Amino acid sequence: MSENLLEIKELFVRAGEVEILKNLNLSLQKGQFHILMGPNGSGKSTLANVIMGQPDYEVVKGEIYFESKLINTLKVDERARLGIFLGFQNPVEVSGVPIHQFLRQALSARSGLTISVLEARMKTNEWAKTLAIDPKLTARYLNDGFSGGEKKKNELLQLAVLQPKLALLDETDTGLDVDAINTLNKGLALIREKNPEMTIIYITHYDSVLRLLSPDKVHLMISGTIVESGDKSLAHEVLKRGYKHWT
Repeated sequence: MSENLLEIKELFVRAGEVEILKNLNLSLQKGQFHILMGPNGSGKSTLANVIMGQPDYEVVKGEIYFESKLINTLKVDERARLGIFLGFQNPVEVSGVPIHQFLRQALSARSGLTISVLEARMKTNEWAKTLAIDPKLTARYLNDGFSGGEKKKNELLQLAVLQPKLALLDETDTGLDVDAINTLNKGLALIREKNPEMTIIYITHYDSVLRLLSPDKVHLMISGTIVESGDKSLAHEVLKRGYKHWT
């Protein structure tokens, strides 16, 4: 296999009887930052969920390799232990589980070691301070009663604490105002600065992320496949011309 962290070859995916991804190919090297754009219904979120191993989707054909290992049959928790992280558009609420406890369990599962309560709290609070997040947030139940902005801050905090090898950020900037998007992107820039080997796929409809982060590649997905890849100028072109130019 190649030196790519993630390599997807001729991937076909369906949900029920509906084919969503069609002959999709994608390669990412360690430490790269990729932006994925495309109209609603083009398959962007499906791709992120399939990489993560969500069982609602069936891989009809094709291979997904992570660190040269075929992961098609691995379950979500197995992929998470390998170092794959998925940030959701609409994070779920989990009542009764404080954020710091959730992160302690996730860190323990990822490392295979028992992380102490104190160690987990210190790591979480340190990152909360770095990202200008109120440490009181970490004592609250996971996304329970959170505003949209608080949920996205929590996703960012999880990303920072868990330090995955591959982060799939599915429209993390959706539903946020300009100030919140800037705060999100500044936090993401800090995380990348401290963990330059982290590879990121950032799914978005906007080019605001380009103000602070320079992608290695921008991909445009239409009707379940990547139709064009380029540098950051492609993102500006998409917003200028609209998706209809490629359909």
